[in-house]
Amino acid sequence: MDLLEHQGKELFRKWGLSTPEGRVAVTPAEAEEAARALGPIVAVKAQVRVGGRGKAGGVRVVSGPEEARRAAEAILALTIKEYPVRRVLVEAGVQIASQLYFSILLDRTSKTHLAIASPQGGMDIETVANESPEAITRVHIDPLMGLQTFHVNKLLRRLGVPESSRRSGAHLIRTLYRLYVEADATLVEVNPLALTTGGEVVPLDSKVSLDDSALFRHPELVHYGSDDGMDSQETRAAAQGLHTFVKLDGDIGIVGNGAGLVMSTLDLVDQVGGKAANFLDVGGGADATILSNALQLILADGGTKSVLVNIFGGITRCDLVAEGVLDALGTVEVKVPIVVRLAGTNAAEGRCILGRARHPMLVSAETMLEAAEKAVEATR
Repeated sequence: MDLLEHQGKELFRKWGLSTPEGRVAVTPAEAEEAARALGPIVAVKAQVRVGGRGKAGGVRVVSGPEEARRAAEAILALTIKEYPVRRVLVEAGVQIASQLYFSILLDRTSKTHLAIASPQGGMDIETVANESPEAITRVHIDPLMGLQTFHVNKLLRRLGVPESSRRSGAHLIRTLYRLYVEADATLVEVNPLALTTGGEVVPLDSKVSLDDSALFRHPELVHYGSDDGMDSQETRAAAQGLHTFVKLDGDIGIVGNGAGLVMSTLDLVDQVGGKAANFLDVGGGADATILSNALQLILADGGTKSVLVNIFGGITRCDLVAEGVLDALGTVEVKVPIVVRLAGTNAAEGRCILGRARHPMLVSAETMLEAAEKAVEATR
């Protein structure tokens, strides 16, 4: 679950880290009022769950309430990478001496936590890696050992934090690591991290991703994912118990049972020239209700041109899958072809059920390759 900037900073403060004073506004008038209280210089920042806000015009530093109002009006009219801006964070200005970069993330390859630091903050870390790889420091942290003093000292040296600011910098690194571990985060990133003219190390941004599978341990954090900034299709999927739904940018809806099968289906669709609109694993024991919910969810997306249902019946019975498909067809207006490939338990019975329905939008396929080809062809 990706948090908005102001939500991430709420967690920073909860764990004992100071951030610039700010207020969330949903109208230009609220932004004006916030700037009047925070001024004379404020930053007005779009609150969306994607990067690149600055390049898209979603971050503006302004003087006074009137400019803040105009900036908020312009930003609230933006759509950044398909995310409409519904709120802004108005934040008190900070006197910046230099901009740094710092993050902690889960490194699945090394099976450790990974801290990344760079004295070149304020730009994409990928750009820094390409143009100035020597400016990036990576420090692996053994989860059993935890963050040690030598880790902190190395990171501070590579960030270029002066001796007079080491205490502030060490407090920030230790606090962010503690937040990362205790909140079951998979990423905590600050870019830019400001070294102020007063010698303090202050987070000017926040990017926090929490592990969805660990949210049962943090009921107080669940509400962060329920606001209107989240993609509505993913919100609906979670509400229906379809927690392994990920929205993608293609036009072929994908439904499968088992993460490996679904990933293979996505690869096959790509191989034959198509692009998947989503990743959706309905699980090994998917019944008619789950299949019906899954299809209704995908068919509600106006950008979907075809749907590929790829089910291998192990625990799942293919005849129940077929009933779920027909149930969905009876409750949703279907305007795009649905290609169904069934294999395994009761596959023949399932194909008979679909064949007897004689629905004009149902297309049967014997193999995965045939199903992928028919789904791609249907989009054209």
